Amino acid sequence: MTVEEIRSFNRFYTNLIGALDHGRHLHAPYTLTESRVLYELAHAPHTDAAGLRAELSLDSGYLSRILTRFEKDGLIERMPSPTDTRRRRITLTDSGRRTAGLLDERSSETIGSLLAPVPPDDRLRLVEAMREIRGILSAAPSRTPRAEDVLLREPGPGDLGWIVQRNAALYTAEFGWNTDYEGLVARIVADFAEDHDPHLERVWIAESDGRPVGCVMCVRDEAPGAARLRLLLVEPDARGLGIGDRLVGACVAFARGVGYRELVLWTNDILGSARRIYLRHGFVLLAEKPHRSFGADLVGQDWRLDLHGVRE
Repeated sequence: MTVEEIRSFNRFYTNLIGALDHGRHLHAPYTLTESRVLYELAHAPHTDAAGLRAELSLDSGYLSRILTRFEKDGLIERMPSPTDTRRRRITLTDSGRRTAGLLDERSSETIGSLLAPVPPDDRLRLVEAMREIRGILSAAPSRTPRAEDVLLREPGPGDLGWIVQRNAALYTAEFGWNTDYEGLVARIVADFAEDHDPHLERVWIAESDGRPVGCVMCVRDEAPGAARLRLLLVEPDARGLGIGDRLVGACVAFARGVGYRELVLWTNDILGSARRIYLRHGFVLLAEKPHRSFGADLVGQDWRLDLHGVRE
């Protein structure tokens, strides 16, 4: 009975998505698998063929043919890895980013069409049911994230609110900060939600097992040619997996790719793990200043990264 129910659901969902995609050419001129490879490349700034093969469970020969086609179409560049000469690092070209963005936009429109007739309360039930299905079928012994399972993606409905809630909760629990910090985060997030340039500003959500485990923002700074990194956060149970490093790397790559001259940030000296990440990416400490904020005595720090300097 269970097998037949699952097969019935598979047929229902496949037919539903096929009907929504009828005449839209969702993935054209690329196959679904090729689109998945493009998506992974767009959301993982540092990757190689081995990483793609493991992430997507693809045959090495099949993946090689896909990458060869992408290179022929001008979507990717392959170059020696700076850390392992035996591997070749794969990055999207400007054309590749545009193509990945178009496919992502088409996919979002299709899902939007699917959800349009569904009442808001039923949407929440639907998402929870999907998470439950994924959790059961993954047969994971716990919800502890694994590095290879973490995906960096753009925020969806509710994710910006999650950023505010988790910043407030974690900084209160770990440092005793008061609601002044929650107010600051809420204003930063609200400003982004109400008025941002999607070509020059972006938010990343790190997701594992269908739940957010980290975030970072890249927004325009007041200084000409400068972007500002804000609200880097990683959940306690997801730390030590390199997620913070990936988030900062994505922010740096994005800022450099869209033409910013420098990337700046403000933090406090008690956030040692974050500061070590900034140092690894080439940020330089410019100034320090004691201040009283969020109900605590702190030392604020201004950091800067020259995006025209040495690339990672």
